[in-house]
Amino acid sequence: MKSIKIPLLARVVIAIVLGIMVGCWCPEWIVRLAATFNAIFGNLLSFFIPLIIVGLVTPAIGGIGKNAGRMLLLTIILAYADTVCSGLLTYGVSYNIFPSYITPDTVLNASETKVEPFFNIEIPPMFDVMSALVLAFTIGLGIAFLDSKGLKRGFDEFGDIIARTIAVVIVPLLPVYIFGIFSAMAFTGQVWHIVQTFLAIILIIFAMHIGLLVLQYIVAGLIARRNPFKALYTMLPAYFTALGTSSSAATIPVTLRQTIACGVNPSIAGFTIPLCATIHMSGSVMKITACAIALMLMQGMPITTGTMITFILLLGIMMVAAPGVPGGCIMAALGVLQSVLGFNADQQALMIALYIAMDCFGTACNVTGDGAIALIINHIYNKKSDES
Repeated sequence: MKSIKIPLLARVVIAIVLGIMVGCWCPEWIVRLAATFNAIFGNLLSFFIPLIIVGLVTPAIGGIGKNAGRMLLLTIILAYADTVCSGLLTYGVSYNIFPSYITPDTVLNASETKVEPFFNIEIPPMFDVMSALVLAFTIGLGIAFLDSKGLKRGFDEFGDIIARTIAVVIVPLLPVYIFGIFSAMAFTGQVWHIVQTFLAIILIIFAMHIGLLVLQYIVAGLIARRNPFKALYTMLPAYFTALGTSSSAATIPVTLRQTIACGVNPSIAGFTIPLCATIHMSGSVMKITACAIALMLMQGMPITTGTMITFILLLGIMMVAAPGVPGGCIMAALGVLQSVLGFNADQQALMIALYIAMDCFGTACNVTGDGAIALIINHIYNKKSDES
């Protein structure tokens, strides 16, 4: 019999429930055992974060190429601009709405939620996150402008190794890591505040996703002179398909079909939709930004506009490099969360849990928004054809 494959979201939910049960009713040594695993896995994760940045960002930048066509560059610019605007809008909305739901009662006290592990194994990273970002940009741009095929092939293979490591090692162990976090919080009596706040945040972010899609299609409709609500309605099959698959790549056939049904030239749709599936991550950036602000409010961390703008600009780049595995976007974002916002291992674990809980909604927002990008590209190139 074929083994039953449990989706990542289901595994995370099971891990949270089991963690709460263990933290509430089991003896301390079991919670400390989970904390021991978390301490070692957290160090392993810190070791991999710079390598994830180099392995994923370098080939993504190098793949642009020195002689990239105008349509490619225009699509990349539009996708990045929309992704950054999504993050900035999310920051504005979250900063003004979340304080009403995240009260002082839900603020985490790090000393209260700390459960000491039996032992720890230090795994220091080879270099820090910002060094990894600068290195990735330097080598990626060098590959793109010098057209270094040998170096590109080497970093493509290194990127494959990192993506495989994420898919085979890190992602399967994430539920165990989240189990340890929630068992520690339950043991110290903090978990119920966290769960209640999580549910409120998820509902708010879902509403924000819908608002973002409506805004994207209103802008695209104004530029392309199309009925935005009719276009958005046409794209709904792609939205619901992505809810089921949680994969932009797996939804490409449906997204492509519905984009053509919106009146986009098939050749333009065939170019923009597969490209946007890997570079247009407005829904994912919305989730990560909102979750980060929520956790910062919960932990009493300072939130400044300058820091958040830096975070969102870098996050938009990291999303381009996100691997095609469930939860890949949040894995690619860990470096920026650590270096810019100062998130520690426990905060990163909570971010992962929150993100995965809404993974399908972010993917659905990403792929549905791809149709809006295609409408704009189609209008620009049809206008150029008419003028020529």
